[in-house]
Amino acid sequence: MHWWDAVILGIVEGLTEFLPVSSTGHMILTNELLGYGRNTPEELKSFEIVIQFAAILAIAFVYRGKIAQMLGFRRVVSTRSLSVDELTRPRLGFTHVLLGIAPSLAVAYLLREPIKELGFQTVPVLWALVAGGVYMWAAEALYESGKIRRTAETMDEISWRQALAIGCIQCISAIWPGFSRSGSTIAGGMLVGLSYRASADFSFFIAIPIMACATGYELLENRHLFLGGAMDAGFLALGFAVSFVTALVVVVGFLRALQKIKLKHFAWYRFALAAIFYATIVR
Repeated sequence: MHWWDAVILGIVEGLTEFLPVSSTGHMILTNELLGYGRNTPEELKSFEIVIQFAAILAIAFVYRGKIAQMLGFRRVVSTRSLSVDELTRPRLGFTHVLLGIAPSLAVAYLLREPIKELGFQTVPVLWALVAGGVYMWAAEALYESGKIRRTAETMDEISWRQALAIGCIQCISAIWPGFSRSGSTIAGGMLVGLSYRASADFSFFIAIPIMACATGYELLENRHLFLGGAMDAGFLALGFAVSFVTALVVVVGFLRALQKIKLKHFAWYRFALAAIFYATIVR
């Protein structure tokens, strides 16, 4: 492995982790291009854990205010200075987050071995890119048709039922690598009555505990790689920094450009990527 592997993989992880294009699918396809394929070296496994952790920190930094609010570390404000509307305004709570992550975490844990055996291969990933693109396209078309009643303009207005529905929809991406966790949750949120912004915010926010659990599990599974000093510290630091900065720029940029960027644009990208890789690698 060379230093440019760290840069390439760090950029790919940061670019794709929170966009509806599937980071898992892109990492698998990138490994193919780098010549690893399914014969992933032990060092690469530990490296991918590190750069994923960097992406978690990036998204946590973006939503640091909301995290502090949920943990109770917000500034104490006199209730006299608040209006009735502000005092009764709904807030996103731990129950919403738990309902949004529990179904997919349970499914991913129970089916982890079959998923690893069948899902992390090139052809299933390419099909997942196509299927996820079709799903996102259809969800956005239905949303824009006006047939779905929008009941949550912000993340704080999400109901428990909506959070649970999004969590169940997210199970598809847990079972099928390449389908895209963010794509399934953003489109799922729009289908159950969330605005585009609320869907994106909730998708990114619940990614923090989901990725923390997944990364923690992978860290325990591969702890021998870190304890044995299999990776060069400089190599890990480079990949970490690249992934963190890239993910931070991508998330902030995506949230600012929500009005211009539609899910169908990502769907077109997924179709094109699947076609290119099928023509160049599979065939």
